[in-house]
Amino acid sequence: MSSALRARVLDEFERRFGDVPAFVARAPGRVNLIGDHTDYNDGFVLPMAIDREVCLAARPRDDRRVVVHSIDFDQDASFALDDGGRRREEGSWVEYLRGVAWALDDAGRPTAGWDGVVAGDVPVGAGLSSSAALELATARAFSALSGVVWQPVAMARVAQRAENEWVGVNCGIMDQLISAAGEAGHATLIDCRSLETRVVPIPAHVAVVVLDTGTRRGLVGSAYNERRAQCEEAAALFGVPALRDVDITTFHARAAELDPVTRKRARHVVTENARTIEAASRLEDGNVVRFGELMNESHASLRDDFEVSRPELDAMVAIAREHDACFGARMTGAGFGGCAVALVESESATEFAQGVGAAYERAVGVGPAVYVCDASAGASVESLD
Repeated sequence: MSSALRARVLDEFERRFGDVPAFVARAPGRVNLIGDHTDYNDGFVLPMAIDREVCLAARPRDDRRVVVHSIDFDQDASFALDDGGRRREEGSWVEYLRGVAWALDDAGRPTAGWDGVVAGDVPVGAGLSSSAALELATARAFSALSGVVWQPVAMARVAQRAENEWVGVNCGIMDQLISAAGEAGHATLIDCRSLETRVVPIPAHVAVVVLDTGTRRGLVGSAYNERRAQCEEAAALFGVPALRDVDITTFHARAAELDPVTRKRARHVVTENARTIEAASRLEDGNVVRFGELMNESHASLRDDFEVSRPELDAMVAIAREHDACFGARMTGAGFGGCAVALVESESATEFAQGVGAAYERAVGVGPAVYVCDASAGASVESLD
């Protein structure tokens, strides 16, 4: 848990409520090393939880209300757990909390009221899953208050449902599952159909660097849901539940049956699944050169076939690849803005971050944020009783 973030929420909680909280829950953001837009196609992804997170300090209440302050937005919010309504404030941070409470209640899981203070250092809208971190920190808090055993996969499903059905983003399971179940020092290969996972160690001589282009996108009402519908259309033509069930040979044999746009969308998903499975094995073998090549191929596919990149992302990726310490780089996340990710020699990571950041600012005119990230553990709770 970030000591600075922990101190912020503890200090603000005591200032507002005149006492120390019962616990602090935390959940990390994530960066996806490879495997984008495959999760909602029942495919494979290789994310890692990062050392940027959401912290939530809380104590139980005697009634069934949630009263919470967001330091980041400098806003207060409250809601009743039993109001029975679906009144939503579009785009409001509190809807992620309300959505988790609703999804827990709808699944028959116990909830209880609490006072809380929340803050995070996951950049919002950067494609690093600040929303999943907020959802899982909230789920961890409800779990602690109710005294139930933490179940990472089950809680990831709850949080995903909150985002799908309450917030309105038709996301897959990846973001919530890695935030719930990540392991320090490792990436995690996730089968998004079975939810089976395999931890993959990050070699000590490489570093993962997140390159925030400074561009932002909104997913609700964006082209994200359109891409998902196109993938479902392609799966229906192939007569399978999801594009995960189509291999490369089958795709090429029947690609001409798809319209040009749907064909490109399907080609990305089919080839990205194959890349992701190979990438996990190459990382386990320590073959970071081939891993970097697969990252580069993934970016080209996301840019040309799935069409979710943008000029700033392409510029950042190109600049990163020019550095001698870089094995590979790609956009990461849903796209339309946000971050790229690079795999670099760890001993040169600081120099890489500074050099690429400066070159990007000269080229684009925007100062980026660059983070050398460690792989962190998933959601946890610290009792203060």
